[in-house]
Amino acid sequence: MLARKSIIPEEYVLARIAAENLRKPRIRDRPRKARFIAKNGACNLAHKNIREKWRHTLVIFTMSFLCSWLLFAMMWWLVAFAHGDMDPSTENASNSTKWTPCVTCVRSFTSAFLFSIEVQVTIGFGGRMMTEECPLAITVLILQNIVGLIINAVMLGCIFMKTAQAHRRAETLIFSRQAVIAVRNGKLCFMFRVGDLRKSMIISASVRIQVVRKTTTPEGEVIPIHQVDIPVDNPIESNNIFLVAPLIICHVIDKRSPLYDISASDLALQDLELIVILEGVVETTGITTQARTSYVAEEILWGHRFVPIVTEEEGVYAVDYSKFGNTVKVAAPRCSARELDEKPSILIQTLQKSELSHQNSLRKRNSMRRNNSIRRSNSMRRTNSSLIVPKVQFITPEGSQSASET
Repeated sequence: MLARKSIIPEEYVLARIAAENLRKPRIRDRPRKARFIAKNGACNLAHKNIREKWRHTLVIFTMSFLCSWLLFAMMWWLVAFAHGDMDPSTENASNSTKWTPCVTCVRSFTSAFLFSIEVQVTIGFGGRMMTEECPLAITVLILQNIVGLIINAVMLGCIFMKTAQAHRRAETLIFSRQAVIAVRNGKLCFMFRVGDLRKSMIISASVRIQVVRKTTTPEGEVIPIHQVDIPVDNPIESNNIFLVAPLIICHVIDKRSPLYDISASDLALQDLELIVILEGVVETTGITTQARTSYVAEEILWGHRFVPIVTEEEGVYAVDYSKFGNTVKVAAPRCSARELDEKPSILIQTLQKSELSHQNSLRKRNSMRRNNSIRRSNSMRRTNSSLIVPKVQFITPEGSQSASET
């Protein structure tokens, strides 16, 4: 150390250390980026100055019944007026057997309105009732019953569609918490896993992937949420999936993909978010449901692959959901997909290195097993040698010696 200090000046050493520190990239804590889609599928977006649609639904629901009651009340009033039920001179005649009104106790528009409500909602207090005197009144009764049933069916269907039945069904559609990038069929692929926890299937299920990122146009316009659709590798032309068991959805990173120029080292620096949307029709109700999730750069594992979770046990396929999001490391080039297309030899070299490392690990395991077996055999020999009893001589009182083994 004294010789080195005497040969190299301290000023040069300090300058070199400072230069090396400047060359090293400093890792700083990045501010946490706001998510556009949360992990549970909820949209992280605040809507302002928008009228609530439930108000319109309730107003339509109320006005449909009220208008129908008023319309048929007017028709009942006209029937009673045309038949002469509202003539004051017929009040005394109604008590006799010669006079029979179309509807009893309908003397004004208010009573006609009450009778219209009783007919449509089948309350039937008993004070006002139909008679067989007027065929026109019977026709109006049938027409009001049909219209009332149609209004009830339509309104109940609207309320049922507005409820959270589809939302509850979407909660049983699960996604892997992390996505992976690995080599599949000689191409870098972005993959994630999706599954359905219920036995009732999702009909015509389809998966869409969108990349959301902040972009700037050549004119200088800043688009904070720029959405780009990316294709999904699906051999079926209709892009529908049969979600009877958990599936691994794959996106091939090619020239059309926004991930084409991103390498493993650049992934952590990217300000992007991949949104996954699963849509389908619920088999039991026929309602369209949608489940969503997203993956940011920190949740994408480069060089990993999902472990298999579907096994065949006694003629039945079993799904182990405890391993739903488990991954293992696999050989994958750290370069971008563009560099991999330009230099295919990178993939071959990566696979060769992984094969050599795998063989070396197997050799190490075999050597360790041999050493352990040798150690066990040596320990067994030592224990066996320690169990051998030496010969002991006993001297009798007469002075003779006798050798015996114990």
